Amino acid sequence: MAEGGVATSPQVFVVDSHLNYVSVPSTKRPRWARVGQRFLLLLVGLTVLGLVVQGFLIYHLYKKTESFALYHSHPRYLNLSSPKTSGQLGGAIMPQVGSKERPHPEQIQQRPFAHLMGSNDPAGENNVVQWMHEGGEAIIRNMSYNKGRLLVEKEGYYYLYSKVQLNTGEECSLIQHRVMKDTHAYGESIELMKSKSLRCRTQKSSSAKASDGEDLWNSFLAGIFHLQEGDQIFVTLENIQKMRTGNTDNFMGAFMISP
Repeated sequence: MAEGGVATSPQVFVVDSHLNYVSVPSTKRPRWARVGQRFLLLLVGLTVLGLVVQGFLIYHLYKKTESFALYHSHPRYLNLSSPKTSGQLGGAIMPQVGSKERPHPEQIQQRPFAHLMGSNDPAGENNVVQWMHEGGEAIIRNMSYNKGRLLVEKEGYYYLYSKVQLNTGEECSLIQHRVMKDTHAYGESIELMKSKSLRCRTQKSSSAKASDGEDLWNSFLAGIFHLQEGDQIFVTLENIQKMRTGNTDNFMGAFMISP
């Protein structure tokens, strides 16, 4: 009982078990949505990367084209009837092009070279092959010739070559074809190239000509070497008496490929 004789009614809570619960939607995205978002981000990244690479290539091509245009605007390619204008343009352009230039055609023509042909009397002292250096196809420019030797007058890299033909149809013999060099730095000759072969006469040789007494053998040597001013280049041949005479069967030459 409460004070004053007034009774308080008890509080009653009623639970309705049939009340439906309201489901709250989940904020978690489906798997296919997450995969699609990642794929979209990957495509955007690849697109941006492609634009960057394309921009770099375009810039590189532009610089190449600009350098090419400046190079061909050099006075050497302009109208020579106006040398003053060409000189003014060249003075402004050359600092931009740089120091690398192609060799002038006149410089190429001045490079040393020689082509020696076979002689009718090729046997020289110490088996040094003698050559024909004048007449026919033989020519020498900016080099000298003395008793089978080519004298170098300008330092640089040279392409050297030599070809000889011998008749080895008599008996077995050792053939040695060499390209040699004499230089002031050494007291003895230096061997640059060598071909060595033991040749014996065969019954049926594919290289033999109509004569039964001939079995022809060819040797060709070639290479690139650095030569200095004053060097002497020559060819030696063992059993030089077997060398087959002829202007086109035997030859020797040299030409500068780079200073």
